[in-house]
Amino acid sequence: MVNMKIKNIIITITLCLVLAGCKAPMATVIKDEVKENIPQNFNQEQENTDNNSGTTPWRQFFTDPNLVSLIETALKNNQELLITLQEIEIAKSGVLAKKGKLSPSVSAGVGAGLKKAGRYTSEGAGDATTEIEPGKEMPDPLGNFEGGLTATWEIDIWKKLRTEKESAVAHYLSTVEGKNFVLSNLIEEVANNYYELLALDNQLDIIQQYIKLQERALEISKIQKEAAAATELAVKKFEAELAKSKASEYTIRQQITEKENEINALLGRYPQPIVRTKESFMSTIPQTVYTGIPSQLLSNRPDIKRAELELKASKLDVEAARKEFYPSLEISATLGLEAFKPSYLVKMPESIAYNIAGELAGPLINKSAIKANFQTADARQIQALYEYDKTILNAYLDVANMMSKIKNIDQYYQLKSQETKALDQSIDIANQLFRNSRADYLEVLLNQRDALDAKMELIEAKQKQLSTVVDIYKSLGGGWK
Repeated sequence: MVNMKIKNIIITITLCLVLAGCKAPMATVIKDEVKENIPQNFNQEQENTDNNSGTTPWRQFFTDPNLVSLIETALKNNQELLITLQEIEIAKSGVLAKKGKLSPSVSAGVGAGLKKAGRYTSEGAGDATTEIEPGKEMPDPLGNFEGGLTATWEIDIWKKLRTEKESAVAHYLSTVEGKNFVLSNLIEEVANNYYELLALDNQLDIIQQYIKLQERALEISKIQKEAAAATELAVKKFEAELAKSKASEYTIRQQITEKENEINALLGRYPQPIVRTKESFMSTIPQTVYTGIPSQLLSNRPDIKRAELELKASKLDVEAARKEFYPSLEISATLGLEAFKPSYLVKMPESIAYNIAGELAGPLINKSAIKANFQTADARQIQALYEYDKTILNAYLDVANMMSKIKNIDQYYQLKSQETKALDQSIDIANQLFRNSRADYLEVLLNQRDALDAKMELIEAKQKQLSTVVDIYKSLGGGWK
């Protein structure tokens, strides 16, 4: 009768725990409209095609062997990339930790102790009248020597631990995509800086050519002054213009040094010359880029894939936090040897000791900490969704802007080429007229300045042409394969 009452009490308590734990809040559900409403193309003029330059491996996309060599060095030595690789290892350890919780925890231990009970206590009186073996009284004080195994195991009845492991796996995969995003950015930075360096090399050549041209103009002005065909003012103006060009030469030399060191920093090495071929820079034809369709960004761009995996992990975190409201079942067991004297430890089965217990526990009254944990996880889930949507939207806008930029920079380059040719011809004409005293020094100076500016801008246009192609390649998800 008593056993039946105890059994009923246990059943009642268990039902209370289950009913109390099952009152768990629901996670917030938000519709992902940005992903669902992604446009079919990047602009109305685009023809839908599956061709996408973002899937082209970077070794095939970049054909300059010097640039390829620089990128290879950067992929081996760049510190930011190496830091990211360690983040992957940290996330991998997190997966192993969550996986370990699914298995029993087993530990081994030994211990020794000594106890003296009072003679006039129930324990002391019992020990005094007890014989271990016939004719052998209980030792006083009483020693205790033990050794054995202890195991604890939380039974994953609600699959909470499995959910936590799945979240850790998703987070680990997001760090892998994060590494791919760093790779893509690194390749873009190396390529853009390389093209900027080549542009500076060509600008330096242009400055040096114009310095020679201005030196000849200065000599002519001096000859004309001696012949009374020009004034001292013309000579001084040519001298000033020559000094200005020489000062610009040193400015560009400093920019070249800084750009080389910037590339060396990306390559994770101390300053050293950057191997390059500047002669073919202006004749380099930019790669033809195929954008494909916008939905391909979801699978090509590593930052979108990383944000998607972080969103998945945050949803799993909410699910795991919700299951904290449910009761948990934990089993513990101990198996070993125990005796008051070491020599008795080998006497079996008398020295064998074991214990096994199960505990079902759940929150009843104070749930504030669990609720706070759930609300935090729910807010992070919503935050991750907004981050995912923002990443998709920015990726689409990146490609759309770059497509427009490629078209406009091409037109800009063509017009600058025409301007440069016309101004080169005007310099020859102005110099010829100046030598024949049919034009003054101002016309020569203005033509030289305009031609120099146009040449510089043409070189910058070529650099922007090449860099824009690199940027859209990265925007399409290229560079990490």
